Amino acid sequence: MRAVAWVVGILGSLIPVGVIVMGAIFLFTYASASVPRPDDIKQNQVATIVDTKGGEIARVVPPEGNRTLVPIGDIPKTVQDAVIAAEDREFASNSGFSVSGLSRAVWGKVTGNEDAGGGSTITQQYVKNALVGDERTYTRKFKELAIATKMSNEWSKDDIMGAYLNTIYFGRGAYGVAAAARTYFNKDIKDINTAQAAVLASSIRSPSYYDPATNLEAAQARWHYVLDGMVSTGALTAADEQKQRYPKVAAPTDNQSGASTSGPNGLIKQQVLAELNSLNISEQQVQTEGLKITTTIDPTVQKAVVGESNDKLEGEPSKLRTAAVSVEPKTGAIRGYFGGNDGNGYDYAQAGLQTGSSFKTFALVAALEQGVPLSKVYSSAPFDAPGGLTVTNSDGESCGSCNLATALKMSLNTVYYRLMTDLNGQARAVADAAHQAGIPESFGSVKKTLQNADGNVEGGVVLGQYPSRVLDMASAYATLAASGVYHAPHFVQKVETADGTVLYERKADKGERRFDAKVADNVTAAMEPIAAYSNGHALDGGSRPSAAKTGTTQLGDTGSNKDAWMVGYTPQLSTAVWVGTDNSSALTNYAGNIVYGSGLPSQIWQAIMDDALENQSIEDFPEPGAIGGVAGVPYEAPATTEEEQQTTRDYSTRTPTQQAPTRTQTTQPQLTLAPGFTIPLPGGNQETGDGDSGQGNSDNNGTGNTGGTGNGGVRGNSGTGRGNTGN
Repeated sequence: MRAVAWVVGILGSLIPVGVIVMGAIFLFTYASASVPRPDDIKQNQVATIVDTKGGEIARVVPPEGNRTLVPIGDIPKTVQDAVIAAEDREFASNSGFSVSGLSRAVWGKVTGNEDAGGGSTITQQYVKNALVGDERTYTRKFKELAIATKMSNEWSKDDIMGAYLNTIYFGRGAYGVAAAARTYFNKDIKDINTAQAAVLASSIRSPSYYDPATNLEAAQARWHYVLDGMVSTGALTAADEQKQRYPKVAAPTDNQSGASTSGPNGLIKQQVLAELNSLNISEQQVQTEGLKITTTIDPTVQKAVVGESNDKLEGEPSKLRTAAVSVEPKTGAIRGYFGGNDGNGYDYAQAGLQTGSSFKTFALVAALEQGVPLSKVYSSAPFDAPGGLTVTNSDGESCGSCNLATALKMSLNTVYYRLMTDLNGQARAVADAAHQAGIPESFGSVKKTLQNADGNVEGGVVLGQYPSRVLDMASAYATLAASGVYHAPHFVQKVETADGTVLYERKADKGERRFDAKVADNVTAAMEPIAAYSNGHALDGGSRPSAAKTGTTQLGDTGSNKDAWMVGYTPQLSTAVWVGTDNSSALTNYAGNIVYGSGLPSQIWQAIMDDALENQSIEDFPEPGAIGGVAGVPYEAPATTEEEQQTTRDYSTRTPTQQAPTRTQTTQPQLTLAPGFTIPLPGGNQETGDGDSGQGNSDNNGTGNTGGTGNGGVRGNSGTGRGNTGN
């Protein structure tokens, strides 16, 4: 007890000392602080986004003249009341800062309640935005509090409110309430009514997030919060609140968010600005502090990504689209990014797309994690899954029976479906492995990836049934390239203000180990032969080791494809390439042939990687450790019987005009349920079918179907049924 009393006594003696010291610092800062008039403040409104070499990628420049100073007498009281309700309900009585507001903010942080309220008063916000900036230091905070207190003593509340409303950023490039009234409602500020005032006030906290054009539900919720606040402050009666209706808001125009950036860099700009928000760099800072934002984009890699993505599509049908992302495995830095050529349009690198056989890699990860070696042998014969589902291989391809490495190289659906059913967790294990690698748990409107709405994971996950993004595939494969260590993909490296103050700088980190190194390295070993095997797309003439996998998904039961992929890596760079259309129509090339992963996507991938790595040293992958007594790709004897030789024949040399042999076979009517799955229907018929013109390749992607066999692994009915997922 004496010890406790002694500690309490010491603490009790120290607290007054701390209060005295802080009080002295505050008084000194208060005495030395000066409070300029609003029109004395000069603001730099240009932010510059640059690559790793300092080359300009984009600018964020609000439109010239998009700030109109108006006297407080011209700003309707309902606008002022709405802003008070949104930002500082004790504005009329506080002395520049609010003890209760600060307490609510601290309590909100402790409890995780974001609606608890902010700690900054309107006066503090004005001082921070217009005078002292947003640097996270005690010195800056003391200065903000001191100036806010001094301003509250020297200025009238009308002076403070007028300066604040003429300075604050409302989104869409609008600085000040007069510009905001024009931007959102095409009205003079004097004509803004209560419902419209609440919209303007709602935007201040986070202009992009609460913009009704992009997030109507959140904007309306915030609007109701403002109206409720107006009732609580006495500015509006409850009866009047009930009469309010959310007003019509004008659509944003291109020049409202600043100087538009055309071309692929515009999409990088969007991603950078979104990432800044997650780093707590506010829109106000971006728009007003002259920021220099250094990204992870490497100009050499970016040139390769954009140039080859466009060059390889020259002469191809105009409907074809492509996206490519390159990630550095050792850091997660996004070195190259191409989501399309319209900088203000759709970003295909952020689209959820079916990945086809490129997802088989994660089934192999799951198997190795459970101690299943690469030497594990499975039959490649058609597989009848529970529930009447049938899984077959593209073009009737087969190896007889073969190990997992050979089956990955040949992209055999039946082997990997059989493997999946043997795993602890089955389909869920594949999804979990993909999430571990870097496929996010959610993105965009997808609340939970790699599963159905009811939470179940279908077997089609192993064949790429569920959508993933190009960025995420590059990142997940980068984890394998880094021997199982995950680094979060990112664009932003450093953020500085116009005077050189560093607001953010990314520090090197060791990443997070997601897989044992021997798991990732054995997957890499199994993938090393694939680039060369897939129509000869090895890197640097075959001298640079790479690990890769193609993927193709079919367009329903049409026999055509809609998505084609190539994803692969070296120790220095992981790149994912997708080719498709903007309306999921049939993929065909300039000659009218079907596009597969081993075609255009592999050509683009090879060219990007060769260009990007041209002046970099050739690095070997680590030697894999043993799993189940096997390290790396096991030796597998070639087929010996005539029947085995027939079933393992290689269609990779077939030209686009060659066809598979004509066969006569008996088929049963089938109903396609999901990619790679069918259920038998009553009845059957005998049919004779010629193989379609094949664009055969070493990834088993030829269209030389035999007797109505679908490319994606589902046997067709009367020669018309097709599988949904190709290889």
